[in-house]
Amino acid sequence: MLRVAVCVSGGGTNLQAIIDALRSGTIENAQIVRVISNNKNAYALERAKAAGIEGVCVSPKEYATRALFNEALLACLKEAAPDLIVLAGFMVAVPSCVIEAFRDKIINIHPALIPSFCGKGYYGLHVHEKVLQRGAKVTGATVHFVDEDLDHGPILLQKAVEVREGDTPEVLQRRVMEEAEWILLPRAISLIAQDRVTIDDNRITHIKES
Repeated sequence: MLRVAVCVSGGGTNLQAIIDALRSGTIENAQIVRVISNNKNAYALERAKAAGIEGVCVSPKEYATRALFNEALLACLKEAAPDLIVLAGFMVAVPSCVIEAFRDKIINIHPALIPSFCGKGYYGLHVHEKVLQRGAKVTGATVHFVDEDLDHGPILLQKAVEVREGDTPEVLQRRVMEEAEWILLPRAISLIAQDRVTIDDNRITHIKES
């Protein structure tokens, strides 16, 4: 059974997609053992509670230094003993101590097709604003493994989404979530739970046939 910890900062729609996929059997041989948020008011914690999943807040505001917060986050994760950490809208830069402790066991969902529209400043609604400003005709979402560089680790899954005439950032954000994010993240967890994902020496992912 794959033990999954989910880190989230806000409403938790991607968390809900995972919970729903577990309930429906779309994801097999996995369970969420802890939901961690940096925001005590995150609705994601309510979603976790409703699903009977432990929810914990570890906020930088509660610590005198960033280093102390990083240690607390690492301790909280280690206590949950996850086989996989899922960043599902986690608006905190993952500290190197966490990456080192869980090398190739952390995945993130990014609301664009990496390497486009990613890196510093490209998060949340800002991504979709930039897509529209650039006049892109196609966007999408990417699930990738996390390394020390922002939005940089090995790509696991991607799905394209059409940009339509008259889109606002909010409308596009919703379409990307519905058509890509809520599909890709459960699928990524399922593939990992089935032990079908490998990363080669060139840091390229490969998915075994089922």
